[in-house]
Amino acid sequence: MAAVEKKRVSILGSTGSIGTTALALIARFPDRFEVTALAAGRRVAEVKAQVEQFRPSLVSVADVDDARELAEQLKGTSTRVTHGAAGLVEVATAPDTDVLLSALVGAVGLEPTLAAVDKGCTVALANKEVMVVAGELLCRRAAASGARVLPVDSEHNAIFLALQGHRRQDVRRLVLTASGGPFRGLPREKLARVTREQALDHPNWDMGDKISIDSATMMNKGLEIIEARWLFDVDPSTIEVVVHPQSIVHSMVEYVDGSVVALMAIPDMSIPVACALSWPDLLDLDYLPRLDLARAGTLSFEAPDTKAFPCLDLAWRALALGGSMPAVVNAANEVAVARFLADDIAFLDIAALIGDVMAGHQPVACDKIEPLLEADGEARERAGGWSAD
Repeated sequence: MAAVEKKRVSILGSTGSIGTTALALIARFPDRFEVTALAAGRRVAEVKAQVEQFRPSLVSVADVDDARELAEQLKGTSTRVTHGAAGLVEVATAPDTDVLLSALVGAVGLEPTLAAVDKGCTVALANKEVMVVAGELLCRRAAASGARVLPVDSEHNAIFLALQGHRRQDVRRLVLTASGGPFRGLPREKLARVTREQALDHPNWDMGDKISIDSATMMNKGLEIIEARWLFDVDPSTIEVVVHPQSIVHSMVEYVDGSVVALMAIPDMSIPVACALSWPDLLDLDYLPRLDLARAGTLSFEAPDTKAFPCLDLAWRALALGGSMPAVVNAANEVAVARFLADDIAFLDIAALIGDVMAGHQPVACDKIEPLLEADGEARERAGGWSAD
């Protein structure tokens, strides 16, 4: 059997949950991957350990002081250290990169991911906010440059796989599954009293704080609806959401003949991350537990409760209004989640804040990045000053 050529991987968000999952995979398959560049935030000790293990040629951290500290610690190595927004772009466009894993959280990943797309790089996209804020723009630029965008979110990765071997004109419906988060079935009046710790305690997935709160409010599924619209170039009316608390069916595609293709797997992000990094090959992840359907037992499905979880409808509305409105929803949500995590607002205030910020914005068409960034900034300012009183 012929040797497989190594893929050179750069990672935005190397110390986050997706980034560390990817690096663990790369460490398991040294004959398949090598690390070209890494970008992280302020976890200097973790970044240093990653650089020492994987020897990238470039690493970027959040600010100049951390960059100076890291550069001093890495003196004598061949790794160059940079920082800030410019550093993110430099990592995203690092020479000789075959695949960029875009795994930052929030709109901060927008400009570096667009830069990688403009270069024609294959992008493994875990940063769903990039597609939410600028999906139409990103897809247009990817078509122009020849870049390929491969989804890392488990739901979108499942749809991507379920579409293989089928004609797009035969697709009737995309069905995104949602776990329902930690508060599934809880009435709205009880949601008013939930705590930060309760909201972070996801029943199935081990995720970062922001994504965990998005799951608890179901805004993660709203953002995924917007992402799916652009990733798969479908009419929004063909996208549906169903709550599936076992998180074994990761999503489904229904075809015009009534057949439904479902992607099932254990809830482990190693699987979609490996798929996106190695595509069109699949890695042998024999160290993971196998899906045992007999042990899993009954798989259940139910409609989402949009009265208790209005964030889902807010995302639908943003997609319908289009233009800059999805950017506004994303920005308002990021600020609202940060304020909730800081115990500054209550759980139900997250949706109220987002709805009020949306009501104060008149969407504009966005065929360039500048109006999107302007809408993002204005939404963050209004969200930061929002009060429930």
